Amino acid sequence: MRYLALATDYDGTLATKGHVQPEVIEALKALKASGRKVILVTGREMKDLFDAFPQYAIFDMIVAENGAVLYDPSVNSETPLTEAPSETFVAAITARGVQPISVGRGIVATWEPHEMTVLTAIRELGLELEMIFNKGAIMILPSGVNKSTGLKAALEILNLTFESVVGVGDAENDHTFLKACGFAVAVRNAIPSIKETATMVTESERGLGVIELIKEIIENDLAIDINQERIAQP
Repeated sequence: MRYLALATDYDGTLATKGHVQPEVIEALKALKASGRKVILVTGREMKDLFDAFPQYAIFDMIVAENGAVLYDPSVNSETPLTEAPSETFVAAITARGVQPISVGRGIVATWEPHEMTVLTAIRELGLELEMIFNKGAIMILPSGVNKSTGLKAALEILNLTFESVVGVGDAENDHTFLKACGFAVAVRNAIPSIKETATMVTESERGLGVIELIKEIIENDLAIDINQERIAQP
């Protein structure tokens, strides 16, 4: 086998409105039964993922908080990959009226249109933070922390290389890890720039697109006609 693992985004890729359909879970089980690993790469905090997807243990490794946290379901171990958010920064944006705010082990998250307020606070406090966007969500992380760096940490534990991984996603924050993977896939509902990044665009949206992809991985290890499969979806 050339491709030994699937790294997948959660919201808008595996999940529809936050929930994963049973047939998608069965497809993930089939992929694992083929001898491959399944890695989740999400912007969600683990506490949110536990509530949204109780079957989280199906994954061999979970990259959470957009690369700031690594979770190993096999031993129920959560490891931060960066420093904790600055309390001064959180207090500063709260005082400026930024709401709602979610504070994780490494991430601070809010929503548009608060990006300029957040940027002003970062500049005034002299912090090395960057904003990452995800379809209206704003994630604030230490510079250089992203889904690619989190996936790298997961692959080191699993003794895998980026070249052996198929990545699939749909939104702005998926660019880094998709570009790093050996084969990049966009689900049909992905934003245009992700489709341009991808080698293949699925014919179906969200979880059904992931099922389509998994079938191709199991049946032929993605030995497909790329020129035919890479299609411009509306």
